[in-house]
Amino acid sequence: MFLPIHAADLYGMAVSGSKVSDFVVSSYTPTLSALVDSHQPVAPQQFQLLVIADPSASPSWGKEELDLTQHTGNFTAFSLTRSEATVEGVMQGMQKSSWVHFACYRQKHLVEVGLVLATDQCLKLSDIIKMSLPHAEFAYLSASSTAKEVRDLSGEGVHLAAGMLLAGYHGVIAMMWRISVRDAHRIADGVYAHLFKDQQPDHTQAAHALHYAVQQFCEESGGKSFVSWVPFIHMGV
Repeated sequence: MFLPIHAADLYGMAVSGSKVSDFVVSSYTPTLSALVDSHQPVAPQQFQLLVIADPSASPSWGKEELDLTQHTGNFTAFSLTRSEATVEGVMQGMQKSSWVHFACYRQKHLVEVGLVLATDQCLKLSDIIKMSLPHAEFAYLSASSTAKEVRDLSGEGVHLAAGMLLAGYHGVIAMMWRISVRDAHRIADGVYAHLFKDQQPDHTQAAHALHYAVQQFCEESGGKSFVSWVPFIHMGV
């Protein structure tokens, strides 16, 4: 479940067409039922992107927030300021939005994990899975280890990305382990540039958008280390 199959390659061998990514666009699912649920129709609603970032924790997150809203063009996108980014405020925003983007830290305490908001409050996994989001389409978790299992429940697919699918999101981009905030910003910028290149953003193109963004990142960074791009995965549809 936590093996990065999308990164399979004949490493160290100059063989053309040796990588999984040469043949397929990869996507994961924590369970088969989660994949089936992700194919259920979304209740119609006007598109809206909610961005939750903490610029005070990292300047790159502030730039990530700014760049994402620049990509949206005429589509509605709004961010929660530091004082507004409470657990209650974020959950209300998620209810009203079809897409959500988190650029923050992941917190782990005992068997509970969550996303640390700008107010230093924590949106816990248990909070997320209790939500019912009929308009939800796509979630981007630009934070370290958001697709990493809770250690005490290893093998059960319990992590923040899976919680987003349970809450109603049909597709999620998340991270398998720790990431560089700067690298995360660059790849997020590439993903949204692809998703908003047409007249209507389509959440079912998120896996393709991540695929192309990672390829572009590797080309521009001149073969950056394996661990810098492998953690980025798509889940759902």
